[in-house]
Amino acid sequence: MNRLGLGTREGRLGAEADKTVHLADDSMYANIFSYMGLPLSRDLDRAGLDAVVMGIPYDLGTSGRAGARVGPNAIRQASANLRWEARRWPWEFSLHERLQVIDYGDVQFCGGDSADMLAQVEEHSARITAAGKTLISLGGDHFVTLPLLRGHVAAHGKLALIHFDAHTDTYAQPERYFHGNMFHRAPREGLIDPARSVQVGIRTEYDPVAHEFQVIDADQANEQPVQATVAAIRARVGDAPAYLTFDIDCLDPAFAPGTGTPVVGGLDTSRALRILRGLSDLNIVGFDVVEVSPAYDQSQLTALAGASLALEFLYMRASRN
Repeated sequence: MNRLGLGTREGRLGAEADKTVHLADDSMYANIFSYMGLPLSRDLDRAGLDAVVMGIPYDLGTSGRAGARVGPNAIRQASANLRWEARRWPWEFSLHERLQVIDYGDVQFCGGDSADMLAQVEEHSARITAAGKTLISLGGDHFVTLPLLRGHVAAHGKLALIHFDAHTDTYAQPERYFHGNMFHRAPREGLIDPARSVQVGIRTEYDPVAHEFQVIDADQANEQPVQATVAAIRARVGDAPAYLTFDIDCLDPAFAPGTGTPVVGGLDTSRALRILRGLSDLNIVGFDVVEVSPAYDQSQLTALAGASLALEFLYMRASRN
């Protein structure tokens, strides 16, 4: 048996009666159809199920370079590079021993119909969270977080927001479908409480006098110890149910070039991961990683960063079991 309990190659070939394609192998290139080789399923009644990974292939809210609609698939493909480890460093347990997870596949909506995307994402996220499962979503551009918040609030009530990004996304533009105004709209819909929310990595224009959210800008996040950033986030969020959204452009383009609106001066991947680990015991009820745009990527750097962040979210969730 290999570490995932699938049996040896010879054993699988010998079991001619078994017609299953074993996705959860440790190969870095074979059968990479799902995130981390997870079972492809929408069975929320699956025994012991804890968490669900869901893709949202949408980028019609993009203001810069398009392409994030194929971000979920790129993240799944890149996750094959992570499948071989029995446990993710530096965590001291194996994910599969603590957490049962499925890949729900992608939300489907009418092509070019942003209103249908909103409805479908809200419906699916509400269904998953109502079943008591933790949802990890793969974008797609950042506008997908708005319907995700709507779906989560149905189960958890008003949320704190932990937001990693180069941009505040609190712009008051009138566009109905725009990846820069979700966090202007969300407080006005009663979805998030700005007084319990924090934005990390910001390095573009905003009005600090009128701004409702606490900001740990990129210079501060890069210069102060990781522990100081973690402490500030924890103090702001407290025991509130929180939603964590990670725009990949929070990372410096040296670490994540494949995104629609890159901004130099961001965090490196190691610092971002260490900050996340420091938040593991907060009451984080949902996660997303968004804005991976593979057409602008090099050597899957950005997709791998997205896949690694999603895996970190799963370990964070498992650490509470």
